[in-house]
Amino acid sequence: MPQTVCPAAGTMFTPSGFSPHLASTCSEADPVIEDEGGPQEARGPGACLAEGPPITSASLDTLIQHLVPTTDYYPEKAYVFTFLLSARLFISPPELLARLCETCIKQQQLDQSPMDMAKVRKFGPKILQLLTEWTETFPTDFREEKMVGLFKDIIHRIAPCDEAYWKTLNKVLQTLSQKLAAIAQGEECIVKVNASSVSSISDKLVAFKTKSPPIQKEMLSICNDPYTLAQQLTHIELEHLSHIGPEEFVQAFVQKDKLVSTQPCFSEQKKKTTNLEAYVRWFNRLCYLVATEICMPAKKKQRAQVIEFFIDVARECFNIGNFNSLMAIISGMNMSPVSRLKKTWGKAKTAKFFILEHQMDPTGNFYNYRTALRGAAHRSQTANSNREKIVIPFFSLLIKDIYFLNEGCANRLPNGHVHFAKFVELARQVGEFMTWKQMECPFETDRSILHYLHTAPIFSEDGLYLASYESESPENQVEKDRWKALRSNILGKTKELKELREHHGS
Repeated sequence: MPQTVCPAAGTMFTPSGFSPHLASTCSEADPVIEDEGGPQEARGPGACLAEGPPITSASLDTLIQHLVPTTDYYPEKAYVFTFLLSARLFISPPELLARLCETCIKQQQLDQSPMDMAKVRKFGPKILQLLTEWTETFPTDFREEKMVGLFKDIIHRIAPCDEAYWKTLNKVLQTLSQKLAAIAQGEECIVKVNASSVSSISDKLVAFKTKSPPIQKEMLSICNDPYTLAQQLTHIELEHLSHIGPEEFVQAFVQKDKLVSTQPCFSEQKKKTTNLEAYVRWFNRLCYLVATEICMPAKKKQRAQVIEFFIDVARECFNIGNFNSLMAIISGMNMSPVSRLKKTWGKAKTAKFFILEHQMDPTGNFYNYRTALRGAAHRSQTANSNREKIVIPFFSLLIKDIYFLNEGCANRLPNGHVHFAKFVELARQVGEFMTWKQMECPFETDRSILHYLHTAPIFSEDGLYLASYESESPENQVEKDRWKALRSNILGKTKELKELREHHGS
């Protein structure tokens, strides 16, 4: 069924990969591994995360200290990603970067003259690498001028030791500027697509179900090859994924910290989940588009053909590794206005559909799907062909996993320490997604098909029910009453219908 960003509180899923170790840390009485003194020059969180016992919790100050590079220490890449992802729940990115720079200046004595050039030459590449990683993974943090200013200031302090730092800085900022421009362009495209999608909802088309020729084009007249359509759906999925930043998963479920009196680190204006929400809307649109395409034809034989076509499209999506489109198609075919068309389903060959339904069966917390997803992920890691590297997860389930991980464990422990084990698991799930989303679509684009998928008129839920009743008569009094009400509300507007007919005829 169509999805929302935040699942209903009454629905429960067990997060995938919710490790027993992490689950145990949800208890207030659990032991805590804490490095009270902060990292030494030759030892840091890499040892804690990889070689020694994991950091389950620590004070925010200690975690920030673990992020700070020195002449002999650089934090592990996994730690950098985990902390930069989760720290925004406790401290804003500009404040975090300011703290980081302030600590570096103090530890490396960058404000003194003369500087220890040999020491700074060891430190310089490390701070530059850290800030470069930050711009690459969380580029939207640097939309704020303060972030760029802090970046330039710290490099300005170490530049006298090596002018190459300036060249590297300029290169990093140029790449960052290109990324931010691409993100802005993507957001503009989302606004346009959303506008066209909203305007494409039209229940008035139901009035023309029995007219010939049909008032609108149908999918089979645009594309009758299931593999081609599955490829174009994959284009849209990967395009959406490419715009979603890792920080959106954190910002989607941000809450006020119960142990502090301050407000969350982002206001509603800065709590941007635009791309994530747009992706959920695309899933819902595809559900309704599939249902509309099935309910629209006047003849039973044509409806059965459309059902068989989308079954084949869903199968090709499964083979590609596009699980999100697969689930959207299955959800659209399982919507009540479609599933009640018993005579139509009786005409269709549905054996393959039941196999696909089994793969996406929610039983056992989507056990079959999760098994197939692991198989696709393994194939992606060992594949030589780009076509075999595609992994597009069922996105709404990923969101629910992260939601219940967030709900299941507090961000802080009662002693005020950050519950870092929770964020290690969060980073694992988000990091896996970030790997999948970087895949470029290997299929050629078909503009006419993509345009149709984005703009083809779709019915609302009421429109779908009316189209369904027009195709196969109501079976009981409740359906008859609803049919009568829908006909009155939708088909009774003869003036609007006439205008619509004239518009499409022009």
